[in-house]
Amino acid sequence: MWAALGPVGRMARGGYRRFAWTGADAELRAWFREQAEARGLRYEVDRNGNQWAWHGDPARGDAVVTGSHLDSVPDGGAFDGPLGVVSAFAALDLLRERGVAGRRPLGVVGFAEEEGARFGVACLGSRLTCGLLAPDRARRLTDADGVPLAAALERAGLDPDALGPDPERLARIGAFVELHIEQGRALAGLDRAVGVGSAIWPHGRWRFDFGGEANHAGTTRVEDRRDPMLTYAHTVLAARKRARLAGALATFGKVTTRPNAVNAVPERVTGWLDSRAPDAATLEALVADIERSAAERGGRDGVTVEVTRESHTPGVEFAPGLRDGIAARLGGAPVLPTGAGHDAGILAAAVPTAMLYVRNPTGVSHAPGEHADTDDCLAGVTALADVLEGLVCR
Repeated sequence: MWAALGPVGRMARGGYRRFAWTGADAELRAWFREQAEARGLRYEVDRNGNQWAWHGDPARGDAVVTGSHLDSVPDGGAFDGPLGVVSAFAALDLLRERGVAGRRPLGVVGFAEEEGARFGVACLGSRLTCGLLAPDRARRLTDADGVPLAAALERAGLDPDALGPDPERLARIGAFVELHIEQGRALAGLDRAVGVGSAIWPHGRWRFDFGGEANHAGTTRVEDRRDPMLTYAHTVLAARKRARLAGALATFGKVTTRPNAVNAVPERVTGWLDSRAPDAATLEALVADIERSAAERGGRDGVTVEVTRESHTPGVEFAPGLRDGIAARLGGAPVLPTGAGHDAGILAAAVPTAMLYVRNPTGVSHAPGEHADTDDCLAGVTALADVLEGLVCR
């Protein structure tokens, strides 16, 4: 399975571009369906474009579900997302080899647009399913080329008017367990191949629009300029300093400028802030502080500053009973928090949810260097199978 996925969306320089509702995504979705049908599983696509494969009848309710996502960030690594889907099918195979006949239905899911790399909202498929994103807003989301989500869905053969909450589906799920490569290197320091998630930090994305005045780079005096790039640069540095002092994280990882010419003072600069913190109060105070700093500098530069919150995910503590039971079943596996968002964090608002992490020896993630050793991946499959066996037989 891993070898079959390897070439899909791979770039010449080594990273992956597996954006939602593109050609690469179509290949990934076809692969998921092939894996489901090869195992005799019931395959379906829900109203929000998420893929499901069922062993047993989900209508019975109290189902156990596992899986992750197949899309990537720009030039991302191979493991973030796909490891959880591949491991889900492999764990199901292992349960069949063991002759496990569970009492509860077992499902594998591949969530759509988890990274938000194309349309800007992370965990899009799971947010829509849980009613955490308005369908009208989702349909109006556009990619970098101005293509609306609604048009992309239609091209993929899906109905954009069907987007929305799916409470009946969620009501059938008794537990969701997501396996994911660790995004950090805590397990390497503990010499453990597999860990259990404890919580996810609250996090969000904010768009900062800096408006100035376009002008000639070679003739406009410095004192006559209204340069939004200066205000943006100041804001980037301020965000880094304030996050460090708050024990939090703040990253401007994407920026666009207009007219984007070497010999022109820009008219407009837009930067996207990703911020995460151990608790909601710290996150709120940090972003407010960054906004104030941007506005104050904008006033000195003659630049307008507008801030729009594009997404926000509250902090999540995974279901304590489920989490602690899994850690015990895995022989006292280490329990770790994370600053990374996941579909599991979104579903936690509706169903009991847990996460497993597979050791990442370098800690690199969202980059081509992301890696997990094969033996650790296989240990993750075994751990996931053990967890699923305990749940479906309960």
